Amino acid sequence: MDGLRIGVVMGGFSHEREVSLTTGEAVASALEDTGRQVVRVPLGPGTDTVDALRAARMDVAFLALHGGMGEDGCIQGLLEVLGIPYTGSNVMSSSLAMDKLKAKELFRLHNVPTPPYYTFGEADRLSDIEEIHGSFGFPAIVKPRREGSSIGICKAEDMTELVAAIDHASRLDTSVLVERFIQGREVAVGLLGGRVLGAIEIAPKSGIYDYEAKYTPGMTDYYMPARLPPTRYQGVLNLAERAANALDTQGAVRVDLIVTEGHNEYVLEINTLPGMTATSLLPKIAASAGFNFVQLVDRILADALPAAAAPSVQQEPEPATVPARRMTRQRRRAS
Repeated sequence: MDGLRIGVVMGGFSHEREVSLTTGEAVASALEDTGRQVVRVPLGPGTDTVDALRAARMDVAFLALHGGMGEDGCIQGLLEVLGIPYTGSNVMSSSLAMDKLKAKELFRLHNVPTPPYYTFGEADRLSDIEEIHGSFGFPAIVKPRREGSSIGICKAEDMTELVAAIDHASRLDTSVLVERFIQGREVAVGLLGGRVLGAIEIAPKSGIYDYEAKYTPGMTDYYMPARLPPTRYQGVLNLAERAANALDTQGAVRVDLIVTEGHNEYVLEINTLPGMTATSLLPKIAASAGFNFVQLVDRILADALPAAAAPSVQQEPEPATVPARRMTRQRRRAS
């Protein structure tokens, strides 16, 4: 990869723009530390995306975008039209992972357990919510169907809170996902280039891993590896791998799960462009598997180019948590 011009694409147009800029700066600095030729490509309001991508004259795009128009397949499709290789999953996998409803439908098709849910859309009325919700029960988790970083997520304990939560989420997306609350440990599994790296446990002090808990230092405790018996820990890794296979993801991936006190695990969603900030989960998981931040960034970049043209200049460590292995490809209410 010597001599290649690497464009770190950051910012974007979603509610996660500031987080993306932080991720992008961290990635760009890590690449510069290795002597790479780096150009920062900030996107956002007032920017012509096509012109910005062309003007960067990059050989490969390192995507540091989050949310809509960055993580949902849009920028991936544009880069393919422009003939620019990019990091992360392809157009289809990115789009499916960003759409929580479609991801859940594929999880169910592939026998990947996910919490029961239903959707509330433009054709529905809040005045009918009692009938729509029916015997679904409480607590319930409400989230915009196509947002990331826990933006707009609320926990509803009763009908009054449910109405308020749906109203709030509807301001962010025309379709809202209502999901049954599952009591358990929040666990995230990291995958890198088809390898399962390990699982981290997230314990938000507020009780819910929302935007504030995710990005405010000190608001959440982390346990790496997740505090699970060895056999169950391995089962969680296997389930995350199955979920990633179901959406045919590539590159760096984070799978979010709930692990109950019993013997049930549920996949919540998949992030195809995980954050790379100081509080982000993937760097924590990768560090436990032997990748420092520069090595992690380097490995993500290497996957964006054909292997023969993109040898990694950093020696790639074997994941310490599990034996390295490549993944094999393979309405209204769901209960």
